[in-house]
Amino acid sequence: MTPKTYPPIQPIPAKPSIYGIDPALVGMRAAELPGIVSLKLSELFPDLPPTIYPNADDSVDPIRLAAEEALMKVDMGKIKPSDSVNVLASHHGFTLFGGRPYAELLKAIRDVVERQTGCTNIRLRAGVGMRFRETEEYMRQYGLDKHYGGKVAGIAPIDKGVAIETEIGTLYGLDKAYDADWIIHSHHSDVREVHFHRQVDKAVKPFGMSYARCETRSTYHQNLGPRAANFIARAIFESKFVQSKFAFAAFLDCGPHGILGVDADADLYALNDRATFIGCQLYGKIMTLFGEIDECVAVLDFPCPVPYVFSAGVIYANFLGANSDLYDLDTPLPGYTWYTEAFYGKANRPILPETPPINPGIKMCVHNYAWIGYPSAFFARHIPTVVVGEKQGELFDTDSMNIEYMDHAVTARSLPQAMDFARQVTGTDKVIVFDGAMGGLNVSESMSRLLIERAPVVSARVGTELLPKWLRQRGVDMSILERLK
Repeated sequence: MTPKTYPPIQPIPAKPSIYGIDPALVGMRAAELPGIVSLKLSELFPDLPPTIYPNADDSVDPIRLAAEEALMKVDMGKIKPSDSVNVLASHHGFTLFGGRPYAELLKAIRDVVERQTGCTNIRLRAGVGMRFRETEEYMRQYGLDKHYGGKVAGIAPIDKGVAIETEIGTLYGLDKAYDADWIIHSHHSDVREVHFHRQVDKAVKPFGMSYARCETRSTYHQNLGPRAANFIARAIFESKFVQSKFAFAAFLDCGPHGILGVDADADLYALNDRATFIGCQLYGKIMTLFGEIDECVAVLDFPCPVPYVFSAGVIYANFLGANSDLYDLDTPLPGYTWYTEAFYGKANRPILPETPPINPGIKMCVHNYAWIGYPSAFFARHIPTVVVGEKQGELFDTDSMNIEYMDHAVTARSLPQAMDFARQVTGTDKVIVFDGAMGGLNVSESMSRLLIERAPVVSARVGTELLPKWLRQRGVDMSILERLK
């Protein structure tokens, strides 16, 4: 069946936050622009597995059922009624498909653990990056503070640390993450910063990031960079200290088109293999398809920082590297985004000649709605950028992490004005919208024709050539496909 175009999918709503402009100031969403249509990912790639969310009823009940079924298979015998348990979460989960699925998983974990073990001292600890109040906002928004009886806390990388002795030396976790008898690692299988971790130990990464002090998590940002820093998270997780507290992990299984189910296991590496397969097989198709885009205007229209806005499960930061195979570990990719800005000299050119260029298919970025709290000047410096609205420009001008963002961007009074300017300057009418549209992606009609034409070729190439190579590089057996079925 040839994919069709549909009316635009409604985007993730603007959210009140100290990191974004007042939602009332978001006058128009990109999905409302004339000529924008949607493509269903299930039609672009018919072999994508069915999802439990989104669904026709917009209900998270299937998430609850899937979580309870998965959690009931986990041996929780080590948790005693008198013990304390920290459920560890990460802020990115709350931006997946509106955030409700991840919140429902966190609620289900608490309920099932209490029911199965008799333990009532169950606390939620939600880690953040550089937006220290972000998870506090999410926990209030989704009622997690009430569900956990007030036993919730956002944990930031500047909070009190705890020394963790590992086989490579002393590293530092966050005291509030580990101040319980047991920890439950609650995460998700979406690829997120695949340009960063390269789908290596993605399930382990939060132990070196969300649950770690800034001195340790900076090994990703300032010291070792992509790939090399992955062993930091593994060293922390495998330490005697963490292993003495680790109970199990529970993950949302995510595809680019929605939530596939819930996976829970006391063996994190087994769960990691399954997440790796999903990340390579499903997201790999979208990433490779995006690499086929020869020219476009990218529109940012999602309530989170610039690099993390979504289209078809792919973040904007990944799109900047879609001109290369981000999954191929045989290709030395120094990196693309701000935290590898060290690869660029004072003239803003790569220091190393082998550094791949920023995706040349992105001719211009229209910043309709995205948040501060994350250094993003790199993006505006390398991609011509139009910011919609003076208030949004002022917000970035007053953010200590983005004081140079507007030095490299211009301001438009409205979204239609910004789009007219972008089309005139770039000469292209191909548009892709990063607005978190669930189940599909919002694009211009010309872009839809390109993606429909290239999707079958991409699907065949990923299935027969790229996926076997990607999994072989990561030591994941292809037979896992049959086990997942």
